[in-house]
Amino acid sequence: MERQIKINNWRIIEIDRLLQTGEWYTAKEISEKIEGGSYSPRTIQRDLDYMRDTLNAPIESDTRGYRYTEPNFFVKSIPLTEGEAFSVAILNPLLEQYRNTPLENQLRSVFKKIVACLPNHVTVDASFLNPKITFIPDRSEKIDTEFFKTVLDSLKKSCTLSFEYRPLQKSTYMERKIDPYHVVCQRGNWYVIGKCHDKNDVRIFSIGRMKNPLITNKKFTVPKDFKPSDYFDSEMGVWLSDKTPFTVELLFSKEIATYALNRVWHSEQVVEEKKDGSVYVKFQTTQKQEVLRWVLGQGHTVKVLGPQQLVDEVKEELERTAEIYK
Repeated sequence: MERQIKINNWRIIEIDRLLQTGEWYTAKEISEKIEGGSYSPRTIQRDLDYMRDTLNAPIESDTRGYRYTEPNFFVKSIPLTEGEAFSVAILNPLLEQYRNTPLENQLRSVFKKIVACLPNHVTVDASFLNPKITFIPDRSEKIDTEFFKTVLDSLKKSCTLSFEYRPLQKSTYMERKIDPYHVVCQRGNWYVIGKCHDKNDVRIFSIGRMKNPLITNKKFTVPKDFKPSDYFDSEMGVWLSDKTPFTVELLFSKEIATYALNRVWHSEQVVEEKKDGSVYVKFQTTQKQEVLRWVLGQGHTVKVLGPQQLVDEVKEELERTAEIYK
């Protein structure tokens, strides 16, 4: 069994920097120059062996110590553990959630640069890259790349953005102007939070339902007390509702008890399995609409216990649904 050696990437970079000077350094001298002698000469010796044998560094040695034989050489490879190599391998399919946004090309460019810096031969367990493993990203709305860039530019420049917007409940577009404060992506869908000039209040707009964006010359300043977290729950959704969290209480039927027990609903959740096999879940959120939509999608397997307003809205929505099937 081959001896496994952990290599500190930063330490190798520091050794590389010293050897690029063309000077001779002993292992002891190198150890003294890196973090004030925190590493032993034996550790430095192992690093030098790794650089020479694995990274093909042109290192020569004699009684004077070590140095590079090629003055223009530098370590351009990034030593990766198998787990890190696996992470790089799955990065490409995970970029799908940024499709149709300017971030897609930028992130793919970063990905290519990372790959270009890898050693010529990186050993990864083939099962990690097996075509039998599939990643299914959240589907995103179709957003024109230049349009998306305009929104981000207005955010970066702190300039008012004008556009036409189609609310969910409308069939036509209406003119809007906002001071964009923050952009958020939820499950592949992009939203901008900002002060709406028409409503004179902070609102959330879906970027996918905007058109004809234009950056104006009017500058604005984001209020010092603005906090993005006041307008959405990062664990539940981005529906703009009451800023005050409320307590959600759900009862899952025993037929999906395992699902309820294994899922993390919220970081501060309370989960309790009942004697009859059902599962009680409680957590706090500001996202009533998001919870409502999710509960309705579970049918008879989930019952809302509280708050009462959410119970009433579930009943009302179910009655409306029943009406269209009569």
